[in-house]
Amino acid sequence: MAFYKHQLHFVLIPLMAPGHFIPMIDMAKLLAQHGVNVTVVTTPIIASRFNPIINHAIESGLPLRLLPLWFPSVEAGLPEGCETVDNVRSVVLMKNFYDAIDMLQEPFEQLIEELKPCPCCIIADKHIAWVADTARKFQIPRIIFDGMSCLTLLCSHNLQISKVHESLSESEPYYLPGLPDRIEVTKALLRMLFNVGSSVQQKFMERARAADVGAYGVVINSFEELEPRYVDEIRKAKGHKVWCIGPLSLCNKDNLDKAQRGNKAAVNQNNPRIHLIAKALAFTDSSHFLDDVTIECYFIQ
Repeated sequence: MAFYKHQLHFVLIPLMAPGHFIPMIDMAKLLAQHGVNVTVVTTPIIASRFNPIINHAIESGLPLRLLPLWFPSVEAGLPEGCETVDNVRSVVLMKNFYDAIDMLQEPFEQLIEELKPCPCCIIADKHIAWVADTARKFQIPRIIFDGMSCLTLLCSHNLQISKVHESLSESEPYYLPGLPDRIEVTKALLRMLFNVGSSVQQKFMERARAADVGAYGVVINSFEELEPRYVDEIRKAKGHKVWCIGPLSLCNKDNLDKAQRGNKAAVNQNNPRIHLIAKALAFTDSSHFLDDVTIECYFIQ
């Protein structure tokens, strides 16, 4: 693998859930295609799953690597080898899973000290809250990855501020505040956003929201042509940089790479329908600068 000594070096940390680590692997390839050195730090099982894709990218000359970080399943009270959310078989064990994620902070910081070239940016899933402290400690700019749409993010942001839903019953309809369109919902319809269940889950989400405040910016797996007014509004609401870099799956041009992104039983790489992925969409390159550290970051928009 050819890491370039004088190029930027981004470190990516995905959450251990398929809907989160799959697009972040795509993002890693996208950044590497633009000449950025990229290191993806993840668990051994996730790393082994994506080794064929990453090796294929490396063979093509991309400056990309996967570094496995031991996931303390047993130490946190989980079954051995339980390294992803979809392998947690009981809601009761979710606290253990969150504890295991927190236990990754110290070994990750040891890894950061040893990485060459020195990282100039960390892109972390929004749910891994401790990365905020680590980024401050090492004075590395931190960008959050959010896999939801700008519409969803804006709804969540506005409801967290207005709390208009809190005094209503589960079935009472109301209009979502501060949106470009009039959208009527009930609390029951937004169960995943606000009725998060246990106090453990609530604490986990609160920590994620608190970590969002100090981030340099956020990258979103959406595109401006899909929801232009919501992109504008979330940029105003967040008060920091927002880049729409999706659909990230389009960085995969090879049929084998497309087939290996999901579970093996779910995709047939020879299925001609694989080719029907919105190829009519045109994207242009643009560059953005992180002024305080003179980082030039290229994203497909």
